[in-house]
This record gives sequence, structure tokens and C-alpha cells, in this order.
Amino acid sequence: MKVCVVGASGKLGRYMVQHCLDLGYEVVGVCREKSVGKLDDYRDKMTILPGATNDRELIKQAVNGCDGVLTVLVPWGVQQYASGTAQAVLDFAQPNARLIFSCGWHITRDNQDIYSRLLKIQVVIGRWIGKITRMLELDDQVEACDRIFKSDTKWTVVRGSDLEEGESQGFPVWSHHIGDPILESNMTRRIDFALFMVDALVKDDLIQEAPAIVGCQTPSALAHSS
Repeated sequence: MKVCVVGASGKLGRYMVQHCLDLGYEVVGVCREKSVGKLDDYRDKMTILPGATNDRELIKQAVNGCDGVLTVLVPWGVQQYASGTAQAVLDFAQPNARLIFSCGWHITRDNQDIYSRLLKIQVVIGRWIGKITRMLELDDQVEACDRIFKSDTKWTVVRGSDLEEGESQGFPVWSHHIGDPILESNMTRRIDFALFMVDALVKDDLIQEAPAIVGCQTPSALAHSS
């Protein structure tokens, strides 16, 4: 399998690169030019294309011939970075390619999610800080996911809980809606978030789904996984 990782130099991206290489996949990585050095450990094992992930020509080149595309939707700046990245992937990926996108729990597909007061406050603060600093654009990440949800491609949007570092605990568990008891612990190892993303490439039951995940060893997962 040939896989493109869009946002390969970030923490989540590097884990996805490693998981793909462990599976014997051919990997093409896209990352900002100033972050190429973060991929030095993989330089001889993958193809690295430097540039902005919302650069349409760069994405067109990167996804050419790929069976799957793993995309980290990052709401950087105020230049439609997330939506531009998502749209480029949707437009240029191979017709039957599996398209896996990452985002946070604040994304909802059907408005059936139930959010805690704390998470609602965090989103409001994030939007406020983003507007003041012009460094974040959470609403653009929402726009990106809305475009994905309307697409007829083989997409999956993986909605991650809070993240922590640490050794892998195994594949996260998931549910359709935020607020479901199994997700209550709100914590996933970042390495396992990446594991779920890569595994989704071969999971047909996740096509056009927006799974919300949580670590499989968290108290809520252990209590409700049955």
C-alpha cells in the first residue's frame, strides 16, 4: 500500500509515519518546509515533500498514486489552512483511495453529541484566543469537516479526545457520539490515536463514519467496552 501522510512532521504525523513503515507501506509525507528536520529519522525510508499542506499543487503531487491519505487537520492561522488542506485532498486523491482525517471532539456531524461544560468553555476560549492572536481558526476546522461530511469519497473523520504521551495501550475504542459513557475518561495515548488512524485505512466499516475515540485502558473504556 502507498500512503500519503499530510502533516507528517507533527507528533501525531510522526507516529503515523512509523506505524505505516512498520506495516511495510510506502510512505509520502507532506510537511511545512521549516519542519522537515523533524523527519530526519525517516529521511531514507520515505519521500518527503516540503510545503504548506493547503498548497493544492503540492497535495496533487503528494497523493498521486496513493491508496490512502492520512491527514492531520490543523487550524493554523487565518488562511483557511484546515479547509484548504481538506479540499485539496478531496479533489486530488485517487477515486477509491481511503481518506482518513483527524480532528478534535468539538467537531460534530449530526448535532447529536453532548458536550461537557468544560469542553464548551475550552472551545469558546480557543476561538477567542485564535481571533486575537490570528494563530488559530477553529471554525475553519469545522468548515473542513463539513466539506468532508458532504463528500462521496471513502472518508473517515477520527475525533480524538485529550491526548497524552506514553507507550501504546492498544487500539482505542470508539463511539458514534460525544457524551456516550464509554468516552467519559476523555484521554487517549497519542501513539494509539495514530494507530487507529492507520488501521482505519483497511476498515470498511469506518467508511463515512466519524468515530470519537478514547484509550482502551481508560476507566470508562474498561467499564463500558462490552
